[in-house]
Amino acid sequence: MMRRPISLSIAVTVALMGFAARAQSPALPTPKVEEVMVKVALLTLNDANLTGNYDVLYAKMARPFRERYSSGTLKQAFRTFAGHHIDAIAGMPIVATEDPEINDNGALLLRGYFDTTPSRLSYELDYAVSEGEWKLITIDVKVRSIQTEASATDLIARAAADVAGGSAKK
Repeated sequence: MMRRPISLSIAVTVALMGFAARAQSPALPTPKVEEVMVKVALLTLNDANLTGNYDVLYAKMARPFRERYSSGTLKQAFRTFAGHHIDAIAGMPIVATEDPEINDNGALLLRGYFDTTPSRLSYELDYAVSEGEWKLITIDVKVRSIQTEASATDLIARAAADVAGGSAKK
């Protein structure tokens, strides 16, 4: 008679361990959450570019990025965007060029663009779980003329941290 409750408790323990393991591995975002993540990142970048203050964007970056780089690094990486508005994307849907995926390093990869004219804003955003939530480790943004392959007015910038990188600030 004692065996039945013990078996049940073992089954419950095993089920709870499986639940805990699933809870620790992050899930892919829904399409709506993906859109929010992309827009929050890019609109925060827009605010930084317009004000010259990259502290808020820096605070939203993952700990490995913040341990390796300073907010000045972001300002330098996006200097070509200084004073340029990219806020037209706020009311536009994202156009994903790849399905969201979690790579072998555990990074969430979001790729796509906004169907803007006369230039197209494309993005590659990589997130890592940091401080209990998805936070940016790479932000790669391009604004390119859609009439030509490339032009002198193209804006291209990238800021990235190696998740396993060192701790020296640059």
